[in-house]
Amino acid sequence: MSALRDGIRRVNSAPGILIAVWALTVLVSLPLAAVLRGMLETSLGSSLAADTAAGGVNYEWMQQFVEQASGVGVTFRPTIIGFAAVLDNLSAFIDDTTRPVVIVGAAATYVAAWIFLAGGIIDRYARGRPTGTHGFFASCGVFFFRFLRLGLVQWLVYAFLFGSVHVWLFDRLYPQITHEVTVEWTAFLVRLTLYLVFGILVAAAALIFDYAKVRAVVEDRRSMLSAVNSALGFVQRNYAAAVGLFVANFILFAIVVGLYALVAPGAGRSGVSFWVGFAVSQLYILGRLWVKLVFWATETSLFQSRLAHAGWVSRAPVVWPDSPAAEAIIRAN
Repeated sequence: MSALRDGIRRVNSAPGILIAVWALTVLVSLPLAAVLRGMLETSLGSSLAADTAAGGVNYEWMQQFVEQASGVGVTFRPTIIGFAAVLDNLSAFIDDTTRPVVIVGAAATYVAAWIFLAGGIIDRYARGRPTGTHGFFASCGVFFFRFLRLGLVQWLVYAFLFGSVHVWLFDRLYPQITHEVTVEWTAFLVRLTLYLVFGILVAAAALIFDYAKVRAVVEDRRSMLSAVNSALGFVQRNYAAAVGLFVANFILFAIVVGLYALVAPGAGRSGVSFWVGFAVSQLYILGRLWVKLVFWATETSLFQSRLAHAGWVSRAPVVWPDSPAAEAIIRAN
């Protein structure tokens, strides 16, 4: 698909954005990591459990630690190690599992930062050329409050999906369907089907809101309800291309996750092995963020190819004013 190739080209032409969002991810995670490190250091000290934990996973001590911990400490489980963390996050998402308040707070901060950066990122990809630091952050500021309003609409939609649809599918419909089922495999298939249905609904919502952001930036829309309505119309008119592009992007995401599953570090590493495992984990985060940016870039490319042309953006680019010296030269000539 041309939109996919063009979107990947746009993302790769602006590596600074990928590095910036990776740095943002690290900065949000560091305070939690520092707090958890302090809790572990206090719990282990110079005990024999410390030596066991350094050489592998001490499940008995870990269970005792979690039972006594609070806040971010309750997340210290075997499921945070290597690829298990990916599966744990996926399970928490599809099962709507509640996370500790401190994790929710960090996630909210992370989401707010992404809302701020979204306008500048999409604007850079839409123009297909460098916009400069001033132009980038000017776009971030212009669309921040617009995307906050869009975020409220998203929250209402996702609250309905996870608060009503999810409950109806898994707490009401699933028990009714499997009430008299005696084969465990059949019950598993039923639940897997419901996961698929729910996943399609969430993906459809995400697709619409992504194109709402794209239309808001490219067409300089101020009404977010209008942007959502226009995004819905665009997807309806270009259903095959939009869904096909979404599936292609999802396959990219699956490839990144699959590669990480093959090389994900395990427990009990120290010295050079530890730092190699750390580097592999950071590469996975970079890959996952790259895919997220590719989603936006390819959707922007598809929209421009259908309703405008590559590089077209309604709003004039923000350029840093010429220096007084340059202005004096212009006037002199």
